[in-house]
Amino acid sequence: MGPVRAGASPPGGASGGRVSVVVATRDRRDELLRTVYHLLALPERPRVVVVDNASSDGTPQALARLHPEVEVVALGENLAAAGRTAGVRRCPTPYVAFADDDSWWEPGSLRRAADLLDAHPRLGLVAGRVLLGPEGREDPVCGLMAASPLPAEPDLPGPGVLGFVACAAVVRREAYLGSGGFERRLFWGEEELLAADMAAAGWALVYDAGVVARHHPSPARDARANRRRAVRSALLTGWLRRPARVALGRSLRALRSSLRDPDARAGLAAALAGLPWALRGRRPLPPRVEEGLRMLESG
Repeated sequence: MGPVRAGASPPGGASGGRVSVVVATRDRRDELLRTVYHLLALPERPRVVVVDNASSDGTPQALARLHPEVEVVALGENLAAAGRTAGVRRCPTPYVAFADDDSWWEPGSLRRAADLLDAHPRLGLVAGRVLLGPEGREDPVCGLMAASPLPAEPDLPGPGVLGFVACAAVVRREAYLGSGGFERRLFWGEEELLAADMAAAGWALVYDAGVVARHHPSPARDARANRRRAVRSALLTGWLRRPARVALGRSLRALRSSLRDPDARAGLAAALAGLPWALRGRRPLPPRVEEGLRMLESG
């Protein structure tokens, strides 16, 4: 099925029509409707595009009925994270924020991200702060990004990063699409590869604690399946972009884990099935990017 346009949220508000929000979803209609409610209530009044990954629960129809101002891109297959790219292509704005169907942005955050991207033309991505659950506890990854050991660059507004949480990221549309977007064959753990490819293309990525996303992880998430997908993605990303010794080291660690962890074993098997594709697409990173990754991994 091709894109289905259910409407378009009007640009404007405090962000001046600079930011759209792309939400990827699959079979979480009620949670998605809550997310859309929060996004439409933002003072920035962002354009909202929902990419539906072949839901079977009537998600596109519910959105068209309840929120006709939202544009729906209904896919005929589940592209998972890579489905976001179909949404980005529909956005006319220079910047695009991502949200999951169980996350949304704090008021003012999109305006702040747009201001940072306006002021720093080399900046390709702003990684925001993630607050988890109703209690708003900070995701531990935020502390790691805030304490990034990468050398500070005086022309950038925050610590440099080479990773991010997708549902708390705002990208320059040009940088995202020019770097290939999220790789559809990874299906999970997609941020690592995109961050490396954006940096390799010369774009900067920074963390800013003033750009805040709320994430209420869905109870429908399958932790074991996600673990298997994470192992697979880490291994394939290693073979796609990292030096052979790094990729081999990841593979050996996964092999050791697989001896006692059935999920690691399943992830390793899935990675081995995808290895021919990864080797065909292998493109080692520039030395400066690889050096940054090594700093982060040793820090």
